[in-house]
Amino acid sequence: MMRTHRAGDLRAEHIGSEVVICGWVAHRRDHGGIVFLDVRDTSGLVQVVVDPEQMGCEAAHRVRNEWVLRVVGTVRPRPEGTVNPEMPTGEVEVGATAVEVLNESEPPPFPLDDRVEVDEVLRLRHRYLDLRRAPMQRNLRLRTFLRAAPALT
Repeated sequence: MMRTHRAGDLRAEHIGSEVVICGWVAHRRDHGGIVFLDVRDTSGLVQVVVDPEQMGCEAAHRVRNEWVLRVVGTVRPRPEGTVNPEMPTGEVEVGATAVEVLNESEPPPFPLDDRVEVDEVLRLRHRYLDLRRAPMQRNLRLRTFLRAAPALT
């Protein structure tokens, strides 16, 4: 099975569930062996925690931003003090039991998060990447919704 849940759909009611998610690595942080990966797909983002002792997760130590992963793990509550109320998935994290690299990626010419202002010429030259940024995804969804809605008279 490729995946059981989408990354952005995981909530507190999924705690204790075994899940398989697929997505791009939005951010990677290594804290003394424990690796934190923010994995995103079209539904949103979830934090994945990889313990260095965990067998089957060796690939997580060489992962970089924008690589595509398949992660098997258990949904668990975030430790006290680390809950992120700004994120829909901020109450939970996935404790990885297996990490598989589906595709490696060259570093993109600009960051794909919306915290960075990027020159428009560069964005247009790499339009295929620009369309993965959150503001562009919102625009595409809105456009699709407006086209599907009945004409207002």
